[in-house]
Amino acid sequence: MSMVNLPGLKELIESIGRERNLPRLAVQSALREALLKGYERYRRAQNLERNHFDEEYFDNFEVELDIEEEGFRVLSTKTIIKEVENSDHQISLQEVQEVAPEAQLGDSVVLDVTPGQKDFGRMAAMQTKQVLAQKLRDQQRQMVQEEFQELESTVLNARVLRFERQSIILAVTSSFGQPEVEAELPKREQLPNDNYRVNSGFKAYLKKVSQVQQRGPQLLMSRADAGLVVYLFANEVPEIEDEVVRIVAVAREANPPSRHVGPRTKIAVDTLDRDVDPVGACIGARGSRIQVVVNELRGEKIDVIRWSPDPATYIANALSPARVDEVRLMDPETRQTHVLVAEDQLSLAIGKEGQNVRLAAKLTGWKIDIKDKAKYSHAGEDEKFAEARAQYHTDQEEEDLEVEATDENLKPEPQEDTIEMHMDTEKIVIEEVLKETNDHDEAKNGD
Repeated sequence: MSMVNLPGLKELIESIGRERNLPRLAVQSALREALLKGYERYRRAQNLERNHFDEEYFDNFEVELDIEEEGFRVLSTKTIIKEVENSDHQISLQEVQEVAPEAQLGDSVVLDVTPGQKDFGRMAAMQTKQVLAQKLRDQQRQMVQEEFQELESTVLNARVLRFERQSIILAVTSSFGQPEVEAELPKREQLPNDNYRVNSGFKAYLKKVSQVQQRGPQLLMSRADAGLVVYLFANEVPEIEDEVVRIVAVAREANPPSRHVGPRTKIAVDTLDRDVDPVGACIGARGSRIQVVVNELRGEKIDVIRWSPDPATYIANALSPARVDEVRLMDPETRQTHVLVAEDQLSLAIGKEGQNVRLAAKLTGWKIDIKDKAKYSHAGEDEKFAEARAQYHTDQEEEDLEVEATDENLKPEPQEDTIEMHMDTEKIVIEEVLKETNDHDEAKNGD
């Protein structure tokens, strides 16, 4: 059997595997596909008869690598028929029986169709090189996807490699001893207090593993996701890991709309153990536990509050550190509430540029309206909400009536043919009954 020599093939496969963190079999698979594409390019260049080669034309061809001899062969699987119409896919029975007398029509044989060393020209070699690079990238993406798919929504150790436009390219690993993989930290997922420098390390949240074929890293990291805060607390507070304390809700504003306001997070915790203080467990002795989380997030403000099944208590806790005098659940259906505070607590409850009340609303799921207790009129506000509810129900009833009217209009009208058919049927039945009655009377009179 002939063979195209590839000097240094064994070393090439090993070096590619080291460079791209790919197993040897994956590199060999990519190389076979690339060489087959190079052979296709060679055949198209040699196509003197200008035959049409569609995408599936070379499906019966394969490349066999010989690592020890450092070369490759091209093999073609052909079907045995009586009269050959396409020599690339078929071979005559007479020709095969000269070598294998037991061959029969319909059998398949594998033939060596390797071109000569000089025939496999420069264009075919270039095609092989381009396809190899693409196949190796595909193999890498598949390996990364398989390795990190189960780690999505977890936190990984990251290291800054370089900066590309506004994004930061990180190096992350799935576990100890595994090779580093590139990941992207976009601008929107960065923290304003972070100071990113080459080779600086920190923890980042694996937000998404991309499955589409695209250029650049396929791992999307985040420092702004609320999941990072949850992980840091779970890692620092043993009671959370032991499920004695549970995190019920998290509201985070890592990138506030104004540069005059810093990042802030509110986290609601609870426990079923009466002997455990969930808020104290998260803060730690003299704030030791929460300080570790704050340091990792570069000084981000964090409010840990107690969750409550009672909405009024929960809302009052969520507005911490402000002191709340009264919480009025004005409309539970639309989740609107009025929170009454003293005049000196107004700015604290609202927060700088509304950040405190905005996070409290996000944490509790209620629309919160902060009111000055001294100027608040209970009767007046009740009357306003009563009118608003009445108007809301009136609008809903009108909408329901409109929907019903629309449904009535959409009903198909009876066709005239159908009506006439029913009338004709009734007429026939009546005539038959009258006829039977007359026949009965006549028979009776005859008797």
